[in-house]
Amino acid sequence: MSINFRATHLFLAAIAVIGVAIGEPEHSAVRAAGGGRRSDTQQTQKADGSRSVWDGVYTAEQAKRGAPLYTQYCASCHGPSLEGGEMSPALVGLDFTSNWNGLTLGDLFERMRVSMPQNDPGSLSRQQNADILACVLSSNKFPAGTTELALKTEVLKEIRFVAFKPQ
Repeated sequence: MSINFRATHLFLAAIAVIGVAIGEPEHSAVRAAGGGRRSDTQQTQKADGSRSVWDGVYTAEQAKRGAPLYTQYCASCHGPSLEGGEMSPALVGLDFTSNWNGLTLGDLFERMRVSMPQNDPGSLSRQQNADILACVLSSNKFPAGTTELALKTEVLKEIRFVAFKPQ
């Protein structure tokens, strides 16, 4: 029975890899043709309604409000420069962005909301979490926009975390 279970998972993984390989040329062709270009700071929405962290989904003011909150509630574990600590992951850089690539801001927001800070999980308000998340996005050089991050997870789940800037 475990052989069939393993074979099924391998088959599904192979289908997923093939699907990505087949779909990528379409995206590359659009990029090569110059489609989808937009200003880094302009909050935009694609035709299918999707947005990403590259669409200016927080404000500079919100990130500025989040910096002292980060220092107060997060820096003791994640480091003063978001570089990570002995037992806590970095919140900047390739490891961080790669870990969240393809997920949503709603996923990240919920992780923060229910499990942070480590010494008092769930104690921060939604506004505090959103401001800290804006600080993290800013520290990772994602562009600011004109609208603050939403406080509702359902809205944040509509924003993709994309590690690398689309061309």
